Amino acid sequence: MKIPIYQVDAFTNHPFFGNQAAVCVLDEWLEDGVLQNIAAENNLAETAFFVKDSDEYSLRWFSPVVEIDLCGHATFASAYIIFEFIEVTRNEVSFNTMSGKLTVTKSDDGQLVMDLPSRMPIKAEITQTIIDAFNAEPLEVRQSRDLMVIFDTEKTIKNIVPDIGKISEIKDSFAVIVTAKGDEVDFVSRFFAPNAGIPEDPVTGSAHSTLIPFWADRLGKKKLHAKQLSQRGGELFCEDEGERVRIGGFVSLFMKGEIYL
Repeated sequence: MKIPIYQVDAFTNHPFFGNQAAVCVLDEWLEDGVLQNIAAENNLAETAFFVKDSDEYSLRWFSPVVEIDLCGHATFASAYIIFEFIEVTRNEVSFNTMSGKLTVTKSDDGQLVMDLPSRMPIKAEITQTIIDAFNAEPLEVRQSRDLMVIFDTEKTIKNIVPDIGKISEIKDSFAVIVTAKGDEVDFVSRFFAPNAGIPEDPVTGSAHSTLIPFWADRLGKKKLHAKQLSQRGGELFCEDEGERVRIGGFVSLFMKGEIYL
């Protein structure tokens, strides 16, 4: 069996930046164990798999160790592959996923815009584990799927040296987001998910399901410009629409090939 595979850098228009995703095009679903083994072999933050389903696609995402309930950058990457290689006359595609239907559109300038569910975080406790994980006491902590830790400045976020072992002790959250108001953009963030095999994710679309409603409310604006301050870095153009959020960005193709099973 040969499976077409593509590697894409999402939320950037330059190779070697943004977030890497592998995209595998399937004719039909393989066993879950095979999908997980492929993701482990790729060893990227996420590997996306999709199957054509009438006029839409069914989409699943796997980290190297676990299936993910929502992944923004691999959804971006999957839409890009469909637009560029599979159905080149399309400029909109819908995916059926664990997080419901997600739609991605392509604008004339090549920017992709993705629609995701909004996950407004609720207030949570500042624990000693959180303080130890980042060697600093945050302004506040919020909880959605991920734990969101708010600090005072962009410089703090950029210079954080996380204790990945301590972050791994936070068991009631999929991952931990750190964020602050930006200097030249509306807000900045970083994202750590060691229990999912991702010590630090370069650019995290799903985290912005939580970040966008929080910062839209805090800053009193619906349209926001964001950056993720990982080593690779990424840029996101965001909009709060109440129960949904919209995230725009660019994509850069890095590689295509075949998997042999």
